[in-house]
Amino acid sequence: MATSMTGFGRAEHITPELKIAVELKSVNHRYLDLNIRMPRKLNAFEGNIRNLAKEYMQRGKVDMFITYEDYNLAGKALKYNKELAQEYMHHFATMAENFGIENDVTVSRLARFPDILSMEDQSVDEAELWAHLEAVLKEAFSKFAESRAVEGKHLRDDLLEKLENLDSLVAKVEEIGPEIVAAYREKLETKVQELLDDVQIEESRIAAEVVIYADKICNDEETVRLRSHIQNMSRILKSGEGIGRKLDFIAQEMNREANTILSKSGDLLTSDIGIEMKTEIEKIREQIQNIE
Repeated sequence: MATSMTGFGRAEHITPELKIAVELKSVNHRYLDLNIRMPRKLNAFEGNIRNLAKEYMQRGKVDMFITYEDYNLAGKALKYNKELAQEYMHHFATMAENFGIENDVTVSRLARFPDILSMEDQSVDEAELWAHLEAVLKEAFSKFAESRAVEGKHLRDDLLEKLENLDSLVAKVEEIGPEIVAAYREKLETKVQELLDDVQIEESRIAAEVVIYADKICNDEETVRLRSHIQNMSRILKSGEGIGRKLDFIAQEMNREANTILSKSGDLLTSDIGIEMKTEIEKIREQIQNIE
């Protein structure tokens, strides 16, 4: 099943102690470009997060946002900076002596000065924290993959329809080939008769000229290869994931065959069909850019 590179997923996990939320969205990209924004407290898990993400995605520019809130006050500790307090008191005593004023600093006032008292995070159980985070990540990744699969189905159906249109254009080219040669023969005979009046024309001379023209405009090889590419692309679209690069290569080959058919066209009708083919192939190439 074809998978789109555009997707969205979100999940959150809330307990009395904590809240973790994960949100991710993606757009097209040639490779997997995963950008993670998360609190510093979770930085130790970045490698684990990236390894887990690769199980759910292969290509795309993915932006991931992780938020973490700790409701457990037991995870905090009040720290008293004795050395800094002593330095403050030393400077207050110096100021009182220099200016002849009373040093009226109390404990409550001293505690209000910056960094005398501060809240610090205590060490956490990383295994337990990762278990919570991993569960949320897997849920968000699953929803993300599901949204990509739904969009991928729409892309696949649209591409299969475009391939059918392209196949019908190839059939038209094959159908009008003999008609073009017959029309050329009739036109050639008429022109020669006008030039030579009633002089008998050798059939072999006319036939030889027609064969040369038919060989010049013959596009049997191109239409056969183009049909083969159409069938191959249809098969790959129905086969599995991670197929974007393969499809892009096949589309390039399709375009090459269409160019050759267009260059060989010796009539307006074939030229018009060739232009339609190239237009359809370009639409196919644009859609393929959205497939993972």
